[in-house]
Amino acid sequence: MSANVLYDAPGPKARVRNRIYSVAGTLVLLALVGAVIARLASQGQFAPAMWDIFNYAGIRQNILDGLLATLEVFALASVFSLAFAVLLAVGRLSEHRVVSAAATGFIELFRSIPLLITIFALWVGIADKLWADVLHLPGSLAISPMWALIIGLTIYNGCVQAEVLRAGINSVPKGQSEAAYALGMRKTQVMATVLIPQAVRSMLPTIISQLVVTLKDTSLGYIILFPEMLQTARLIASNVQVEGAYPYVPVIIVIGSIYLALCLALSSLATWIEKRGRRTKTGIAVHAAAEPAEDPTVLEQ
Repeated sequence: MSANVLYDAPGPKARVRNRIYSVAGTLVLLALVGAVIARLASQGQFAPAMWDIFNYAGIRQNILDGLLATLEVFALASVFSLAFAVLLAVGRLSEHRVVSAAATGFIELFRSIPLLITIFALWVGIADKLWADVLHLPGSLAISPMWALIIGLTIYNGCVQAEVLRAGINSVPKGQSEAAYALGMRKTQVMATVLIPQAVRSMLPTIISQLVVTLKDTSLGYIILFPEMLQTARLIASNVQVEGAYPYVPVIIVIGSIYLALCLALSSLATWIEKRGRRTKTGIAVHAAAEPAEDPTVLEQ
């Protein structure tokens, strides 16, 4: 079968047309970007005075507090979501239909619901109302903005990571589990010591890539007034006035650069782990054969 059945190589006229379209599209895009920059410059957003606000200790402290709050939520949500993902993946792979159906339904439900809705529902007191009105349990289950964000991130990313782990477990050769069962290991032991470690190792770059998404999703905390970096940037940009203008662009550039640095660090970690995994030697090395030792108990004929 010809290699260009689904795609015909462009002829000379088509190549010229494509170059013209590419150049025209690039010029239009540059013109739009230039118009936006000129508009912002006319409003004084690029004036040197706009950047002087970052010389104030209070502004720098606010940004640092927002960064620490973001990292705290990210660290807790990452640990909880990975632990939750293991439980969901094991539940979905369970041979008990009730457990498997419950885990599957939970994963599909919260993967379909937008994360922002989950976080907002937790914050406005849905869990508290269920605790008191539906379960009729004493006490209050009011959730602070920080824990509403952490629980929301844990639920959503735990469901996504569970599918990643399930794919990794299914990719492990069946001979691995069959050999473990032949040694007399129980299913729990096989899952904990044979399947999950290999699945995590093979899917580690994907897991870290999802952690990058978790880090970016911490910015959704602004909707529930949690003082993470985006909420801090909004407060700074809307409350500090320089020469009659609010420094939205400088604040966005600084906060965006911090997010970019954090995400690039995690992406670099995923790339490094993937390359290291390719270089790692697997399997059991075969020892070189040696001359058989003479048995002194053997009688010479």
